[in-house]
Amino acid sequence: MKPLKILISNDDGVFADGIRNLASKAVQRGHEVTVVCPDQERSATGHGLTLQAPIRAEKADALFEEGVLAWGCSGTPADCVKLALNELLIEKPDLILSGINHGPNLGTDVFCSGTVAAALEGTLAGVPSLAVSIASFQWREFTFASELALEIAEKALSQSWPDKLLLNLNIPPCNASEMGELSWTRLSIRQYEEQFCRRIDPRGNIYYWMAGNAVKDIDSAGDGPFSWPSDVAQIESNSPSITPIQPDLFWRGDLNELPSFN
Repeated sequence: MKPLKILISNDDGVFADGIRNLASKAVQRGHEVTVVCPDQERSATGHGLTLQAPIRAEKADALFEEGVLAWGCSGTPADCVKLALNELLIEKPDLILSGINHGPNLGTDVFCSGTVAAALEGTLAGVPSLAVSIASFQWREFTFASELALEIAEKALSQSWPDKLLLNLNIPPCNASEMGELSWTRLSIRQYEEQFCRRIDPRGNIYYWMAGNAVKDIDSAGDGPFSWPSDVAQIESNSPSITPIQPDLFWRGDLNELPSFN
């Protein structure tokens, strides 16, 4: 494959190990790499955009391997990709990679994910985009994940990536020798128990800390594409999960199932 022009972003910030490893591996494979990502962690910002404050971008090449052009941006992950595509890049990239995220982006949690939002912004702009996450907040070995993400992206591009299709890759926190096979998966439905922890500060005022434990994969398999394994089940089997996501959230069921307003 000829060298690609790759834009890389994330939501963990410019100092995160995951994004630096991914950028390094992409350069080593001969690709032209530009990084535009938040200047600090902005996880769980969803697809938020900065409208009431200026967005600043500072060069951050020194944090990355030689050959990587990098900016740290004061905005959200979606801001970063918008700014890159409209102002910072001379040419439209062939590919956008978002990650590698420090933690999972599974099921309906993708709606909150800054990592997925950065890739989604690329998808909306017509650029093939892949979000990449390690399904653990403690795992810090990113080499295999970087190589797998690049292999998937290169292969998908060589086989004509469908328009307006976002790929969401989650990789289990284990060594490659312990890992099962990569498989297409569906999004599970993630709900949480005890989402807030109520506390009292030193002045006696009540505050809340968002916490909670996920209720794993509460939906059941059905017919058609929903008979695929869920992304949560795939990760629990120590196997990488790749989920195709469309930004078009339009209802595709039977119109007769919808309320009638006539």
